[in-house]
Amino acid sequence: MEPTPKQLNKSAAVSSLIAMAKLSANQVWNASNQELANLLNSEALVPQPRKIRFYAPSFTYYKTPTFCSSTTEFPTISVTGNGCSLNCKHCGGKVLETMHPADSPEKLFALCSTLKRDGAKGVLVSGGCLPDGSVPLQKFTSTLAKIKRDLDLTVFVHTGIVDEETAGDLKAAGADAALIDVIGSDETIREVYNLNTTAKQYADSLKALNAAGIDFVPHVIVGLHNGELKGELHALNMIKPYKPAAIVVISFMPIHGTQMEKTKPPAPQDIARTVATARTMFPTTPLVLGCMRPKGKQRAETDVLALKAGVNGVAFPSQEAISYAQTHSYAVAFSAFCCAQIYRDLAGK
Repeated sequence: MEPTPKQLNKSAAVSSLIAMAKLSANQVWNASNQELANLLNSEALVPQPRKIRFYAPSFTYYKTPTFCSSTTEFPTISVTGNGCSLNCKHCGGKVLETMHPADSPEKLFALCSTLKRDGAKGVLVSGGCLPDGSVPLQKFTSTLAKIKRDLDLTVFVHTGIVDEETAGDLKAAGADAALIDVIGSDETIREVYNLNTTAKQYADSLKALNAAGIDFVPHVIVGLHNGELKGELHALNMIKPYKPAAIVVISFMPIHGTQMEKTKPPAPQDIARTVATARTMFPTTPLVLGCMRPKGKQRAETDVLALKAGVNGVAFPSQEAISYAQTHSYAVAFSAFCCAQIYRDLAGK
């Protein structure tokens, strides 16, 4: 078994790993905070050439001296309105309130037609979960095909737990990508999601999406278990057998009015540890720091650490992250699309 940085002299371990360009995911994950800081400050994980894509989709207003978000270009839709059977402790349906409701196929097509007329170039179709952890997309797949055919919108779908039939139907409908949160802890699934299932269901969902041949973008949530690390490494290992179009790392953030509104979020170092481990495991896969993460001073620190840890993109970046990229010779570009678009942007599609 390969020794971890804790078992080696700190400076010798970091320097030798950088020199060999062989970073073990377990070494990164098990590194002390100081060892992790040394690794990040070495910039050994930063992709070359240095390019960064900053994203600001339409569901949140965003304005900096560099970029102002579009209110129309890439909105989010909930096919369940504000309804969700799970009432997860970290969300409680609050996130759904930020989305356009469309709880029938007819309403979905009419809404997308209006959004297209108003300037939309794409949509994220999401929604609350059924008791089994799935988003009820099956009855909307023919409508998604019509949206692709008649409106020519980019369509991303947020699936929740998904079976082979639904994955295949989403592919046949022409959905551009499937987004899925991957939870690696059975305990977190039960205690936070209020869902009576196991991490194997998420592994099976990844297998189904991969078998369907649809581009899929797993999301790994840092600190979902009461702000603590639990299951994130396992989630990455669940993704490892497949070839995702991209990986998005997001983080638990307290939301007012939820059962976890007073729960302390994970530290920036914990988010950076997860990003750095993901970059080590998936050295050529597009990697993004996604929209859900704590705000304020903690966001600024997290964003800069994520750049050092090797992300290709950041959603709703802090001004500190923008300034860091500009002063460290990154080629910077902004987009009003969902950050899952990173796999297309890097490929020039």
